[in-house]
Amino acid sequence: MPSPHPLLPRSTPAASGMSSRAITALLDRLDAHSVECHSLMIVHRGHVIAEGWWAPYDADRPHLLYSLTKSFTAIAVGLAVTDGLLSPDDRIAQILPEHVPADLHRQAHRLTVHHLLSMTTGHRTDSLAEAWQREPGDLVTGFLRVPFPDPVGTRHAYDNPTTFILARMVEKVTGRPLPDLLDERLFLPMGIDHAEWDRVASGAAFGFHGLHLRTEAVAAFGQLLLREGRWGERQLIPRSWVRLATRPHIDTQPFEDGSGNADYLRGYGYQFWISRHGYHGDGSFGQLCVVVPSHDLVVAVTGAHTRAQAVLDAIWECLLPGVGHAASTPDDAASARDDAGDAASTRDDAGDAASARDDELLAERLRRLSLPPVPGSAAPHRSAKARLDASTEDSALPDATTVAVDPVGGGWLVRFGPFPEIGSLPGAETFLDVEVGHGEWRESSPLGRPVVATGAWQGDTFVAELYVITTPHRVRLVVDTGTGTAVATWNIAPLTGSDLRVHLRSPLMTRPDVA
Repeated sequence: MPSPHPLLPRSTPAASGMSSRAITALLDRLDAHSVECHSLMIVHRGHVIAEGWWAPYDADRPHLLYSLTKSFTAIAVGLAVTDGLLSPDDRIAQILPEHVPADLHRQAHRLTVHHLLSMTTGHRTDSLAEAWQREPGDLVTGFLRVPFPDPVGTRHAYDNPTTFILARMVEKVTGRPLPDLLDERLFLPMGIDHAEWDRVASGAAFGFHGLHLRTEAVAAFGQLLLREGRWGERQLIPRSWVRLATRPHIDTQPFEDGSGNADYLRGYGYQFWISRHGYHGDGSFGQLCVVVPSHDLVVAVTGAHTRAQAVLDAIWECLLPGVGHAASTPDDAASARDDAGDAASTRDDAGDAASARDDELLAERLRRLSLPPVPGSAAPHRSAKARLDASTEDSALPDATTVAVDPVGGGWLVRFGPFPEIGSLPGAETFLDVEVGHGEWRESSPLGRPVVATGAWQGDTFVAELYVITTPHRVRLVVDTGTGTAVATWNIAPLTGSDLRVHLRSPLMTRPDVA
């Protein structure tokens, strides 16, 4: 289902010279490897040729991009450099002197924009937790206080605070918040009017995480990069900066767990990963923007998994072979006509018909994509009440929270609480009410951010899936009427804390160190 205000023109795989069967093979591979995707958009030769959302996700909803946000911050740095306000050689100590501790190590004095962009500051691991622990109110100062065991510029280590500092440097030299700058210079000129940002406690955008965009906006960003910063008749990003940001600046290190990571060992650019084919922006739990200039191809994917390499493998092994091979004439039809005088024309007609049929089959499959609703019965007159057991891993709510399930309009109202209302007068309490559908998804916004939920009775147990629909995350609620207990656990725990109530507020405002 395309957006009502499309950013990119539409076409079919066959018209674009792409095999629909290759896209089908990509979907089959993702299914076979149990990769949970929420959306997929494929852009070839500047046209969207395939797009799909796994219900309850849809085209009109933004999706949390996690660290794919970093690639957008890198573009903001490029805009500041273009304006002559910043240089890759500028040092943190020059631009943000108010954050520099008096006892700063001399290596930290040498850290430049280039080192931050390429994540070559001398740290060996992500310094986020330690930096915020050292300086809870100032991540920049905390980062500078973390020891630097390696010489600057010699080693890549994925390090979230580097991008946070870049965002603050851009804001300092431009005098504008990062979201406002990108709105004016990038998003609004492209027709993107729905960018949302999660923020730290001070109100500043994370920069290294927290951008929410619709899938088509991610694909359009990839297309902008593929065209080296040009959008229509406007050069929104200097060609030289796109080329600089998307080429390797440093070798990358193998993952500590020894997992296969062929597309994470090709080097790192300026907040972009270099791939076996082209390059990509990458966010936790399956948020990808893959750009393949050699094939005039962009692939945008959102999801909820830890299998990014499996997705990239599927793109290379299933999708790329289909570029330039749209026709799929049946072998028996071709061989039967080899001696006919009009064999070539007939084969072309047969190939066109087969390709059109393949396109229709693919389009129908994309329309039917869905995550499974909870199986079970409605039991329309049955209620339940329980106490939450938060001892399970990745629990989404505090221990002993009251959970009440009551039938409403063919579904249920699930009430959590009461909870003490943060920041209110002593004794003030609040409830968290979530609507749940049976055999369908039902939407509510109890604290500002939407939740889409489905549920059912399975014997004496009530089960519901609560999708925090603008993120990769959902909570599985299981209420056991026999024991009077309930559990509420994340499919994948959010990186910014496990309390569901925090993630239902918009904008999310937190610090990663205060779960």
